[in-house]
Amino acid sequence: MGAAEQHIKDAKLTKLKPESVSTSIPDYEVLIIGAGISGMAAAIELKRRGIESFQILERADDVGGTWRDNNYPGIAVDIMSFVYTYSFEQNPDWSRLYAPGAELKRYMRKVACKYGLYRSTRFGVVVNSAEFDESKSLWRVNTNQGFFTARHLTSAVGSLVEPKKPTIRGIDDFQGKCMHTARWDQDYDLTGKRVALIGTGATGVQVVPEIAEQVEHLDVYQRTPIWIIPKPDARTPFWLRTLFRLSSTAQKGMRLSTHALTELVMVVGVTYFKQMPWLVRMLENVCLKNLHKQLPEQPDLWKKLTPKYGFGCKRPTFSNEYFKTFSRDNVELVTDSIDCITASGIKTKDGKEREIDVLILATGFEVFGKKSFPTYPVLGRGGIDLREYWYTNRYQAFEGLTVPGYPNFYMFMGPYALTATSYFVMAEGNAVHMARCVEEARKRGAEVVEVKQEVHDRYFEEIQKRQQSTVFLNNNCGDSSSYYFDHHGDAPLARPSTSMEMLLRAKYLSMDNYRFIRGNR
Repeated sequence: MGAAEQHIKDAKLTKLKPESVSTSIPDYEVLIIGAGISGMAAAIELKRRGIESFQILERADDVGGTWRDNNYPGIAVDIMSFVYTYSFEQNPDWSRLYAPGAELKRYMRKVACKYGLYRSTRFGVVVNSAEFDESKSLWRVNTNQGFFTARHLTSAVGSLVEPKKPTIRGIDDFQGKCMHTARWDQDYDLTGKRVALIGTGATGVQVVPEIAEQVEHLDVYQRTPIWIIPKPDARTPFWLRTLFRLSSTAQKGMRLSTHALTELVMVVGVTYFKQMPWLVRMLENVCLKNLHKQLPEQPDLWKKLTPKYGFGCKRPTFSNEYFKTFSRDNVELVTDSIDCITASGIKTKDGKEREIDVLILATGFEVFGKKSFPTYPVLGRGGIDLREYWYTNRYQAFEGLTVPGYPNFYMFMGPYALTATSYFVMAEGNAVHMARCVEEARKRGAEVVEVKQEVHDRYFEEIQKRQQSTVFLNNNCGDSSSYYFDHHGDAPLARPSTSMEMLLRAKYLSMDNYRFIRGNR
């Protein structure tokens, strides 16, 4: 039994603490919900500051978040591996410049072992709700294993958690094999099967080339095409891995340079589109050349595979193989709208029905919804559910992390939190911000930490001003079908700033932006 497996076993055998439902002394100083990238970053930062009274609650049976849950064919990072790690825990052994998903899963387990996180994690705990007790200034978290209480609550549940099932007539009538890419059945063999894949986002782009050679026939149903940049991927040379093992400085230098390049491509052009539209236009031309290069003799497909919306409206991706797949005899790109799904196939609105054995849903996740952001009810002052509040009043949070009326609560994947450079950057920044709040409360002897309403409102106003320069409001995004947008017409997923600004603000912003209160008066 490996170290990670033993830690998991020990965590499962740990008995629950008695419920502290009648006392103002909480079970823990901090509860962290979720043991993915954000949850682990939060725990490590707390430990670094000497705050040991915390517990991670994880609904699954291991750490790793999305890299634990997703195992579809072709899964890999779409950000260079040198950037897609914790800055304090570099990995010199990535096999490729864009590491496959299995390596990310191993990396997350290795980090959890090194920093002793398995001892502080309780697995198999499903959170049903969380409620702030105003009389005792603590959070009560209701789970399938009873109640937990904590002074501070950190929600480290990602936004790409709940698979989105398309609302297509007849989808439940299909009699063949149906699976979502986020719930891939590893035991099912696609060899010789007639397959339909719905969805052409980043996941679909990774899956299609991987299964095309295996299946008898593949129909790819596209609603909106995607901008695809050439992927500068290759095996990491042995000499480079050796250099990284011998010199952390060399690896930090590589991280810094790839971070700057990624920031330029994925952040600067998108955030400052009005000031630098030429950068986005340049990237669009690069994507078009990638399309034409992969399908040089099929201009009939160029129009179908070229987005009508601007680069950046929805997340672009990288691939050198996706477009090529449509030159295969056993692969068809279907752009006609789907009318319905039948017991044996898919019928499009032109009246044609294509029979299939397998239906693959690469249709993404529920992001902004009453039951998905966050994935459980969070009741603040007056019992107001944060999900309902956001859904009705627009998604908003100070620095993407804290909200007035929800004391001692930190949501890592809050509105306008995500920096497109790397999820790890966002996680580390929010971990520092959260831990500073907890640490400051200790110093002041405060039981309540709450962002001031006027501070929050000024920040939200500033975010909206910044949005006016982004591609989201200036690049024909209406036809993008992007999960970046909510029903209010806002784009509250991505933070309109560079990651460096985000990190500096997390580290140095004044704690006077918060109210610190002894008791809950």
